Amino acid sequence: MANENVLTVENLAVTLDGAPILRDVSFTLREGEALAVIGPNGAGKTVLFRALLELLPHEGMVRWRPGVKRGYVPQRFSVDRSAPITAMEFFLLKSTRFWRPSAQFIEHLDHELGAVGLTREVLKKNLGELSGGETQRLLIAWALLQHPEVLLLDEPTAGVDTGFEDSIYALLHRVQMERGTTLLLISHDLNVVYRYAQRVLCVNRTVVCQGTPVETLNQDALAALYGESGYYRHEHEAGH
Repeated sequence: MANENVLTVENLAVTLDGAPILRDVSFTLREGEALAVIGPNGAGKTVLFRALLELLPHEGMVRWRPGVKRGYVPQRFSVDRSAPITAMEFFLLKSTRFWRPSAQFIEHLDHELGAVGLTREVLKKNLGELSGGETQRLLIAWALLQHPEVLLLDEPTAGVDTGFEDSIYALLHRVQMERGTTLLLISHDLNVVYRYAQRVLCVNRTVVCQGTPVETLNQDALAALYGESGYYRHEHEAGH
């Protein structure tokens, strides 16, 4: 059924070390859409993702569609420059016969690397040698390798060199359109939200607003989400 929910969240609450981080978070994620999660620093956005992936204890209901395959791209992935692991070895961790990759695996890997704008040459590099842009593209290719139906992205352009941000979001949009992949992404860039997201979830410890970006992100909603001073700074940065 088109546009059915792949995720339903009701009254989600997360408490860590006795401190409430999230409360009364309810929303749905529809098949094939891009849902952007926005909010100020410390609002609990990354905690929300970790709870959705069952990496943190929580109260309330998190119900994924049975059998749905998920991929995850974290906000940061730091590797010591001297770490003796190549990009190829990193990908082979997903191969059931990692000591002897099949021709089919290599062909599939080539396809996913090409989808994110990388060539096989990157596989020879140690992870610590990669630029920020190469690392993020590699992580996206890693997440796409098993063709997930839902891709969760925690600020996928964090640490990416200026000028590469839009190309990464354009790539994700193409994956959404061509593969029907559902995207759930955290972003601080309102331009990205307006341009690529069909719906937006505004979070600041709880849900402040949600809906389509054009209808939801009005002046009052943004001021309530970021505060008056934070809203005007965010508005200026977004170019609105």
